[in-house]
Amino acid sequence: MTSHDHDTLAPPRLVEVSDGVFAYVQPDGSWCINNTGFLVGASQVVSVDASSTERRTRAYLEAIRSVTAAPVATLVNTHSHLDHTNGNCFFGPVTVVAHERCRAEMLEAPLMERGRGPFPDVDWGAVVKTPPTLTFEDSLTIWVDDLRCELRYVGTPAHTTNDVVVWIPERSVLYAGDLVFNGGTPFNLAGSIPGARRVLEDLKALGPEVIVPGHGEVCGVDVVDRLIAYLDLVWTTAKEARSSGLGPLDAARQTDLSEFAEWLDPERIVGNLHRAYAELDGVASGAPLGPAPFVEMVEYNGGKPLRCLA
Repeated sequence: MTSHDHDTLAPPRLVEVSDGVFAYVQPDGSWCINNTGFLVGASQVVSVDASSTERRTRAYLEAIRSVTAAPVATLVNTHSHLDHTNGNCFFGPVTVVAHERCRAEMLEAPLMERGRGPFPDVDWGAVVKTPPTLTFEDSLTIWVDDLRCELRYVGTPAHTTNDVVVWIPERSVLYAGDLVFNGGTPFNLAGSIPGARRVLEDLKALGPEVIVPGHGEVCGVDVVDRLIAYLDLVWTTAKEARSSGLGPLDAARQTDLSEFAEWLDPERIVGNLHRAYAELDGVASGAPLGPAPFVEMVEYNGGKPLRCLA
């Protein structure tokens, strides 16, 4: 047994957030332990995201089969990150839907291999790169029987360059992907700090009663306000520290996380500050920033590897 086995964490569980609309919540929601979800129709299922490893994705598919014998016909990727897309290949014949940039970024990104990358101990399984086969620019509507599901590109880099939410207006349910973390530190290294803030305000304006976050427990819109407050802290810290000549790592070390200190993965403050500094320097939102932020997150962690129990 290793520290990456499931017995170190509570098991995943299904939450029926509305009739036939499910969240699959994977504790503890830290690095690469993401939520997924699915909608059950009379003859087919729509899944929102896959999981990070073969083992976790196969467990998710078993959970779907515990509810319905209908096949998964459509798989929506909310963004390109591996924890939401690695498992695409285990769904069998399915239409994978995402934003156009999601496909492009998946095709460019290398597959994670055990022993390499920021999470060297993770057993990813027999993952085969499986990018979206149906892409869109702004919005797309999927119908689950008579239930309208609106796929909306958020319009700007935020968590990534290609974030999509699934909004079910009739039920006031929002699958937010990694635009929303509940109990974990948000991570906008691949996107934008001010962009993420604007998008969170837009999500609030939708008026969702239930939010399925990319990580953490199913929640309400109140969680969004805390995320906005955190992003404000990051942006203010970046402006002040940069003008004082401090780099992102030193700025992070001097930052009092205060009410956010109990969130999982606090080292993400370093990556978020790297993105904020880059944007203040005129670097395009979402432009790759190289490996330095991950190296410095490990330094912030006292030299300990990033905690990933996927």
